[in-house]
This record gives sequence, structure tokens and C-alpha cells, in this order.
Amino acid sequence: MDHIVLNVEDDERMIQFYSKVLMFAPERLDEYQAGKVSFPSVRLNSDTIIDLFPKKMWQKSDWAERGRGNLNHFCIVLGREPWENLFERLRANNVHVVEGPVPRWGAHGTGTSIYFRDPEGNLIEARYYEDHGRSEKCLLGS
Repeated sequence: MDHIVLNVEDDERMIQFYSKVLMFAPERLDEYQAGKVSFPSVRLNSDTIIDLFPKKMWQKSDWAERGRGNLNHFCIVLGREPWENLFERLRANNVHVVEGPVPRWGAHGTGTSIYFRDPEGNLIEARYYEDHGRSEKCLLGS
């Protein structure tokens, strides 16, 4: 996956959540805050980013009607230790775990998942696979 786009209501709160709690590296944040680019992004891994579209980008378009409702959830894959560290950061930041840990089927077989929501209600699944080298590609903080 190259990127996903989240329509956001409170851009600063979402930037804080994705960069401080999930520890995704912010991209173009200084340029966004200076008004030089329309939206910031956060980097999940070397191949994938999440674009955070502020309300001014989507509220006056047909995306306002369909953009927020189209996403059920997205899943991030980590190694076991970074996954455990994320689980602890969620607890430390009072982020409610909606479900899990539970076994779930995915692109590489069955893994262990937890589900939680970002500050605007988007459902996120975080998963690790026991013996899968690609799970280490995620740059989520360890």
C-alpha cells in the first residue's frame, strides 16, 4: 500500500496521536504549519504513509458525504516486541482497546491483533505475526 487518506476534524489532535502515541514519523509537518502545503502526512514504513486531510480540504466536496464513512478500519503490522510496546503506550495514554488481543486472519496468515480508535473514531488494528520477517518493516516505534 502506498498511502491511505484520513479526513480529520482536529488536525493538531490527530497529528499528536499518530506521531506521539503511535510514533509514526511526521512528514511535511513544518510546511503544513507554515501554510506551504495543504496537508501533513505520517510515515508508517518506507513504502506507506497516512495523509491527514484537514476539514477545509474535504468539507465542501462530495468527499464530505462519503469520505469518512468508507473506512471500516486499517491494519498495521509490527514485530512482536514493537507490538507489545505499542500496547503499553496505548494503556499509558488512556487509549481504550476496543478488542484484543485476539487471533485474526490477514495477508500473511493468522496473527495477534488489538483494535483501538484514533481521536476521531477511526478504527485501527495493530497486529503481529509470530514468524514473519515482513512484520519488522513497520517503523512504528519500538
